[in-house]
Amino acid sequence: MAALDTTRTTTGSFGLVGRIGATFATVVSTVVEWNDARVTRNALNGLTDRELADIGLCRGDIDEVAEGRR
Repeated sequence: MAALDTTRTTTGSFGLVGRIGATFATVVSTVVEWNDARVTRNALNGLTDRELADIGLCRGDIDEVAEGRR
């Protein structure tokens, strides 16, 4: 008679391949976040001071908004 142990939980890492995959996913995520911030920063810098004021921002707020801190 065979017994199957179903109480083991996985940690999401399957050795070296899992660690490489997790590192790759982290790098890709970091690049995507950087690009999103860059696109947002460029779009906001393209607006006039009047347009920024219309959406409740000033030039000093652009970096905070682009980095998601506001």
